[in-house]
Amino acid sequence: MRLSTGVDGFDELVDGGLLRNRLYILSGPPGSGKTTFSSHFVTEGARVGDKCLFLSMHETEAELTHDMGSYDFGFEKAAQSGNFQFRNVFDSNAKRLLKGPGGNDFSTGVKNMTNRLVGFINSREIDRLVIDSTMILQYFYPDNHEAFVQFLTSLKRVDATTILISEMTDPTSYADEHYLAHGVVFMHNYMEGDGMRRGVQIIKMRGTDIDSDIYPVEFDDDGLHVRPKREVEA
Repeated sequence: MRLSTGVDGFDELVDGGLLRNRLYILSGPPGSGKTTFSSHFVTEGARVGDKCLFLSMHETEAELTHDMGSYDFGFEKAAQSGNFQFRNVFDSNAKRLLKGPGGNDFSTGVKNMTNRLVGFINSREIDRLVIDSTMILQYFYPDNHEAFVQFLTSLKRVDATTILISEMTDPTSYADEHYLAHGVVFMHNYMEGDGMRRGVQIIKMRGTDIDSDIYPVEFDDDGLHVRPKREVEA
């Protein structure tokens, strides 16, 4: 059974939606639509009764609600529902969840962080998880490649469909998260005519018949829309 992203037009590109309980990487430059895409994802989840967790290091819940509240796709209602939880990693509760005892020592700290996060997700029966972004692990455990791989591997094992936002800006420059994930979606900013346009490209999607074309992305009062009938011309 596939799970709708809530993003108009996107599910058509992936056989009707994402496969459940898998790890998806959402990459792209600033302003390309990653946070809005992810907000659609948890809004749709809350709407259909899924339990959702949004873990962020970039903004507070009030900031995210304010930004997404400028659209009419229902994020504010989702945020107020019993199906939605938000954590900012700089809040004391989130720090205890992610770091706990052990400090930055790899042998205890990373294992503790991973176990705490996985335990939280599974004990709360989280169905949809958004992590914004890969900088979270770099913040808690800098310069530790093994920690990042361990963290990603654990995310693949949780009973939740996870979107992990990545700051990668070059779709041809792959990192660990792209190799380990079940799917990779890249959001583009590109020049067309006299202005900047946005697009989406599915780089990888295990278990799904896809192409690698770039499709236009547009914003309006209802949020983000993908135009699956129109490819971007090179």
